[in-house]
Amino acid sequence: MAQFGSLSDRLTETFRNLRSKGRLTPSDVDGTVREIRRALLDADVALEVVKAFTAAVRERALSDEVNRALNPAQQVVQIVNEELVGILGGQQRRLEFAKKPPTVIMLAGLQGAGKTTLAGKLGKWLKKGGHTPMLVAADLQRPNAVQQLQVVGEQAGVHVFAPEPGNGVGDPVKVAKNAIKAAVDQQYDTVIVDTAGRLGVDAELMKQAANIRKAVDPDEVLFVIDAMIGQDAVVTARAFQEGVDFTGVVLSKLDGDARGGAALSVASVTGRPIMFASTGEGLDDFEPFHPDRMASRILDLGDIMSLIEQAQSAFDEDEARAVAEKIASDSFTLNDFLQQMQQLRKAGSIKGMLGMLPGAKGMREALDNFDEREIVRTEAIIQSMTPKERELPKLLNGSRRLRIAKGAGSTVTEVNALVNRFEQAAKMMKTVARGGVPQMPGMGPIPGMHGGKKQQGGKKKSKVGNPAKRAAITAGTAAAPQQAPKGSGLGLGGAAKGGKAPTEEELASLQKFLGR
Repeated sequence: MAQFGSLSDRLTETFRNLRSKGRLTPSDVDGTVREIRRALLDADVALEVVKAFTAAVRERALSDEVNRALNPAQQVVQIVNEELVGILGGQQRRLEFAKKPPTVIMLAGLQGAGKTTLAGKLGKWLKKGGHTPMLVAADLQRPNAVQQLQVVGEQAGVHVFAPEPGNGVGDPVKVAKNAIKAAVDQQYDTVIVDTAGRLGVDAELMKQAANIRKAVDPDEVLFVIDAMIGQDAVVTARAFQEGVDFTGVVLSKLDGDARGGAALSVASVTGRPIMFASTGEGLDDFEPFHPDRMASRILDLGDIMSLIEQAQSAFDEDEARAVAEKIASDSFTLNDFLQQMQQLRKAGSIKGMLGMLPGAKGMREALDNFDEREIVRTEAIIQSMTPKERELPKLLNGSRRLRIAKGAGSTVTEVNALVNRFEQAAKMMKTVARGGVPQMPGMGPIPGMHGGKKQQGGKKKSKVGNPAKRAAITAGTAAAPQQAPKGSGLGLGGAAKGGKAPTEEELASLQKFLGR
């Protein structure tokens, strides 16, 4: 996540310096703790949280469990990870639903924290989970707040209860009360009440929020806080806790480029768990908050579980099986290629998913330069083809490619590049489906795997008697790494039966694919 980029870099660099040490001395531990303290303070984490965190890390790092460890550096990383999980709340906390519907969820927070948008995100998330949510427009103070909630509700496919026009007209307490009755009559099982905020904490804000809470007796009160406001997050959270009290925290704008101290402070300071995180502007950019997974992301250890869950929600198992059969039978077409890309887009931001991989910080520059619109452009090119052309790319002669380029608003070069990439990808997937191991040119075969087997018996090749022929063979062996290796994942070279060498046309196509 962009939010913790700087903090993650600082911590990763600190631990990298530890890995060269076989045994940690007290001075090593003190130096590491000092760097961690600086990194946390630079990230705008509350001072009291930093003191408690670093004290706990130092005490555990100097204990016998680290001294006896085979790899003390890894043990320290594990300690920091566990302590991070602790200040982020420890265990994940789920929504508690009422035994008798409707479950009432009240949103509270300052103006600009993102409550209205978050109401739509929460409503859509609950709807996906099989619930029937209803949004309540109880923010009657901010200009056009009611209209905004109606637009968000329509986008999320969730009903909005808005009897008052807002813009200073109407009683929010009465609206909230009537909403509960309407939910019972119309059989909605969840009510999400969007309340008004202020630019700052004041008595009027707290009084109105407290009156709404008293009137609807919510099962959950979620405090929505902008994760980009730093130290002010702690002050605001304490004020709302004293004035209204809340059962959980929602972090909005967690995709921002601020330092993220709020996320590492609010749960520890208030004692209330972080339950959800808003990670983007889209209504699907919303996820339950897992302290252990967030700690792993901060330490660049990856978040494989979230990645798997995100992929499972987008990919259809039956469709995936059908595609696998097509690949194995050599009938994978551009239609299937298009379908796979569309499913990939449904899974969410590709940058976000790649960022969940362990060690993703090391490829941050590549991720930052990655243009997700390239997938849209690729879709446009494929959709400009006729059904027959998608089934049989060999039909794509020069005039057809020119027509496709014009229809997609691209160039013939881009169409050629797409067709070449598709052909190479299809060959690679076919190699995998048949039990082979895809190998990128220049990497060489993998020992013990298909296309990379060692010669058995340890027999040496017989020496050729003819000096001229022997020199030619030696020259050919030296030039071998320049060509695609045997068993290439692109379907060239020795992967095919008979061990035919790649043709000049295949090698030229390979060079295009690699962008050389």
